[in-house]
Amino acid sequence: MTYVIRGLDPEPFSRLFDLDAAGLAALNARRVTATADRGFPCRISLEDARAGEELILLHHTSHDVATPYRSAYAIYVRSGVEAATYRGETPPVFEGRPLALRAFDAAGMLQTARLAAPGEADTAIRDLFADDGIAYIHAHNAAYGCFAARIERDAA
Repeated sequence: MTYVIRGLDPEPFSRLFDLDAAGLAALNARRVTATADRGFPCRISLEDARAGEELILLHHTSHDVATPYRSAYAIYVRSGVEAATYRGETPPVFEGRPLALRAFDAAGMLQTARLAAPGEADTAIRDLFADDGIAYIHAHNAAYGCFAARIERDAA
């Protein structure tokens, strides 16, 4: 069994980079500059921004379902990057981070969850998908709680 992890579609976020500080603030968003090569994970490219790169920090609904598990939190996005796709492997943004993996059924109800220490995400993902009732998994940074990526069964 293999899986696929895709970055968010950049199109819905592209207009944010044209807004000034007041326009962003009206959307509860902020323009930030990465101060280090780690710690500013772009949810489109699934890579950390490099020091000096501009990002938008915004509130994002990552689990838009009609269940008690609907979820939203702050994420970073960069301009000019393409949505990443990783098949059967974890993206760079997972490296060195403990992750909370939340496994959902097709109706958007949480079935189980797992903590994965750095380097354990691949094994934990495959283990969760061993249950046929798991339709998809959401990865979150365990410490800060922010959405990292959606993980789906690979239909290919």
